[in-house]
Amino acid sequence: MNISDLDNGTGNGTGNGQGRAADGIDESVTAELARLRDSIDNIDAAVVHMLAERFKCTQQVGHLKARHQLPPADPGREASQIARLRELAENAKLDPAFAEKLLNFIIAEVIRHHETIAAGEE
Repeated sequence: MNISDLDNGTGNGTGNGQGRAADGIDESVTAELARLRDSIDNIDAAVVHMLAERFKCTQQVGHLKARHQLPPADPGREASQIARLRELAENAKLDPAFAEKLLNFIIAEVIRHHETIAAGEE
């Protein structure tokens, strides 16, 4: 058995009479991988939908800021959001540095959208 077989889920699940797939991976391992990957796929879908909802809200913020000539970026808000997210990550046993990187990426995209809206390009 090769570790890449486990990582890629290449087992085809056909038994050989000994509880092993044709490629030598135990069928229970293949079934567990499939179950876990289904959960991961569901979580990924939820993350995408949540990000879409978040960006719908930030687009509205961008339009409000543009109407009132407010700057696209709000460093104070960003700093408080990062601190808040780091604490949430710690409580959830997620690496706070990773959470901060993710939020910084999202914030950069939001600011880009706000700049586009303010320039009248949207």
